[in-house]
Amino acid sequence: MAGDLVLITGASGHLGFRVLVLALEAGYNARVAVRSQVKAYDIVAAPSIRALNSGSNVTFTIVPDILTDGAYDAAVKDVQYIIHCASPLTSGITDDFENQIIQPALRGTIGILESAHRTPGIKRIVITSSVMATIPFIEMFAESGKVFDCQLKVPFNPGPYKLEFEAYSDSKVRALAATHDFVARMKPGFDVINLLPSFIIGKNELVTRVEDFTKGTNNLVFGQVFGFKNPAPLPGCTVYLNDAASLHIRALDPKIPGNQDYPANSGGIDGTTFSDTIDIINQNFPDAVKKGTLPNNGTQRTKKLKMDVTKTENVFGLTFAGLDKQVTEVAQNYLDLTAQS
Repeated sequence: MAGDLVLITGASGHLGFRVLVLALEAGYNARVAVRSQVKAYDIVAAPSIRALNSGSNVTFTIVPDILTDGAYDAAVKDVQYIIHCASPLTSGITDDFENQIIQPALRGTIGILESAHRTPGIKRIVITSSVMATIPFIEMFAESGKVFDCQLKVPFNPGPYKLEFEAYSDSKVRALAATHDFVARMKPGFDVINLLPSFIIGKNELVTRVEDFTKGTNNLVFGQVFGFKNPAPLPGCTVYLNDAASLHIRALDPKIPGNQDYPANSGGIDGTTFSDTIDIINQNFPDAVKKGTLPNNGTQRTKKLKMDVTKTENVFGLTFAGLDKQVTEVAQNYLDLTAQS
């Protein structure tokens, strides 16, 4: 309900920030959990938050270490809802997969569930999981023709992991399984919705410098626009940022059935073909391509990954935007940044 207090984690990230914006637009009061005061300053300085911040509808709580017992105990007091977006992403700079990826994803999720279970009055928790949690890692690249609907229970990967992305995938498998187990064992007074987006593509308002533009999942699509020729294929699955964020806010509605998992992916059953990005840029930004602002001469191969997200579209009443919307928004964002620099 508008006016209720919702705790949001991960709001200094690509998805979490957009979730915060949409929560404020919908009339919710937001308590934002951040790891440091610096992160809070970055968030309140963003134009969207400056426009929506009444002075009392956005507050911050510092949670410096999500791995400690009771890390979220103070943060969850008096909230009606929790949206848990915080989770480590692949960075390419760590080989300590257990401590940098697996445990933060697992302990962060279980920790917030435990804190909520000790706190009366919480109605629902919405957790950002991933399609990777319900598709075996090897199947993401197999082009087997199987259609995944995010209902498959994937066994844990005992490791060792050859790739950081493999560890990330297993962190999502473990966190989702732990969530299901917690709800089954503890039977909390709140229900839980797990949202399972694919690679999230869309304007990142928190990126204010051109040199930071290629950080995050946008680079999976846009690396080729900047001339990067990636020899490694990617599973063909993306989702528009606004759609993924909107699901998190709509999921607070009690009319949406709880204790269920909902995947989010664009492109219909056949998903995304990354090389289509080149054509989309050529069609929509020919002058930028001609000038070399968008070189648009790289490559990114796709491994076809079939997914059925009709359950989500029917329950939430939306149709996921396609790759063209994702690409044109991010490209325009980049051109706007270059014009300002």
